[in-house]
Amino acid sequence: MQIKTMDESRSLERPESALPGPIRRTALHDTLVNRLRDMIIEGHLSPGTRLNEGQLGQMLGVSRTPLREAIKYLASEGLVELVPSRGAVVKRFGAKDVQDMLLVLGTLEELAAKLACAIASEEGIAEIRGLHDRMVQHYKAGDRLEYYKLNQNIHTAIVALSGNAPLAEIHAMLQTRLKRIRFIGHEGPEKWAAAVAEHEEMIEALEARDQQRLAAVLGRHLTNAWERVRGAI
Repeated sequence: MQIKTMDESRSLERPESALPGPIRRTALHDTLVNRLRDMIIEGHLSPGTRLNEGQLGQMLGVSRTPLREAIKYLASEGLVELVPSRGAVVKRFGAKDVQDMLLVLGTLEELAAKLACAIASEEGIAEIRGLHDRMVQHYKAGDRLEYYKLNQNIHTAIVALSGNAPLAEIHAMLQTRLKRIRFIGHEGPEKWAAAVAEHEEMIEALEARDQQRLAAVLGRHLTNAWERVRGAI
């Protein structure tokens, strides 16, 4: 018969609340990832730019270790490429890469639209309306970055309402890789206004649970996204 030691017996008797919780990433890591991602999205770190850890660390006031981890995380998202002998470089996508990704993204969102209209809760739809209203406020204020983030959150939320985890996973990967490209699609007042109008159509179709209309609007929105960015690639 196995006899437990006193230490083992005591550890088993500890209440669950006394056990240590899960290890979480530090706030510094998340802050660095978000800051670098925003710099890439807004073009402060343009495609093909080598990420000099020394210069970035001095600019952001952090040491190389957390900065290196943040860069590795962005590489896992597909925004940064780790190139032998060059180090970390902001990922550059060619025109065909972008067009192909937008085509797949549009197909995924059309499917998500049909599923979401069929099964989404009223609360879920109302949350997306709230995101849209906040997005429009940032549009009226001329705040492109915050507008853009809410814009992307809306697309993610519609996909989430589909209840299809594999669909959401693939969509998230492509959407992340296209962050900078989608951002430049709002450059210029006409392009920006057109994108906002398309989003208003999306929300109306979702609230009406009109599967075909929402799928059509999302498909057109992604097709138009390509037309809006193709000249800038």
